[in-house]
Amino acid sequence: MQQLQIPDKLFFKIGEVCDLVGVEPYVLRFWESEFPNLAPGKAKSGHRVYKKKDVEMVFKIKELLYERGFTIAGARKQLSRRRTSPQERSKVLLDMGRELRDILTLLRMNT
Repeated sequence: MQQLQIPDKLFFKIGEVCDLVGVEPYVLRFWESEFPNLAPGKAKSGHRVYKKKDVEMVFKIKELLYERGFTIAGARKQLSRRRTSPQERSKVLLDMGRELRDILTLLRMNT
């Protein structure tokens, strides 16, 4: 992924993010509506205020869509997968295994 060094600032205006990432403001606004992970705050004036983590998310979205060829839905799914840690996924799988064993036991009892 080609990513420029993100300046060490607390907040970025939409124009600054557009210049860094290389997309138009309407693209960022559209992505905000499509990706729950991308949610910049608003200044008192009502303007969008991006934090560094938001800028990093914009770079990830651009990579998935433009460089890796994902659809919007595919990129959204890929980003949601990244949010869960391996420990959380392991716990979910263990819980599912227990529930399936319980169901199997119930089925065996009823036959």
